[in-house]
Amino acid sequence: MIRIHYIQHVFHEDAGSIKTWINQHGYDLQVTRMFNSESLPDTTDFDWLIILGGPMGAYDESRYPWLAEEKRFIEKCIRSNKKVLGICLGSQLIADVLGGRVFKNRFKEIGWHPVSLTQAGKKSGLLTDFSESERVFQWHGDTFDLPDKAVHLIKSDVCQNQAFSYGENILALQFHLEFTPTIVEQLINTSGDEITDEPHIQHPDDMLNNLDNFARSHILMKNLLKKFNKAEV
Repeated sequence: MIRIHYIQHVFHEDAGSIKTWINQHGYDLQVTRMFNSESLPDTTDFDWLIILGGPMGAYDESRYPWLAEEKRFIEKCIRSNKKVLGICLGSQLIADVLGGRVFKNRFKEIGWHPVSLTQAGKKSGLLTDFSESERVFQWHGDTFDLPDKAVHLIKSDVCQNQAFSYGENILALQFHLEFTPTIVEQLINTSGDEITDEPHIQHPDDMLNNLDNFARSHILMKNLLKKFNKAEV
């Protein structure tokens, strides 16, 4: 029985299709909701850590003091050889913990945007279900420098560092394969002020009407989790 724990930073960004995959397999699922001031667990209580997204920056400790505790927790999980998967903010927190710089990207990316595999990504056993180019859902304004010894897996023209692995058990994704239409609709309702007339920000209708993109993303997420479960990064 795999015990999976995920960290949720805001009420409207839950684990989406990840939670569906976990429930289908009957794995043990636990969650810490940082927005409810819930306590992080002991690292002996789970096997995997999944760190979800959120609107705050990895550098926003003055506004969100719990970020410092969360970073220490992530570092402890990495040192304990847990499998660690970070998504969007989660990927940035992993990069920060591993010594990478997190900072504002030149452009915000909101909506469905293309990413492509690097040469290392094409060789990764985790990404064999990915085409050389995929359209994935993005909602971020920050990016990060790759930590030393990280393997760069996925890139885009707008944001170079879209995914990396580190060591045997750590995977970071800047984009959201787990998002459902409901999550995106909630994001539009709560963070609609970010949807401005900029080059890489889509209209809400274009975000929500791409049901084939959601279906493709969920297939990629399911297969990625399956491979992450069975193989080393």
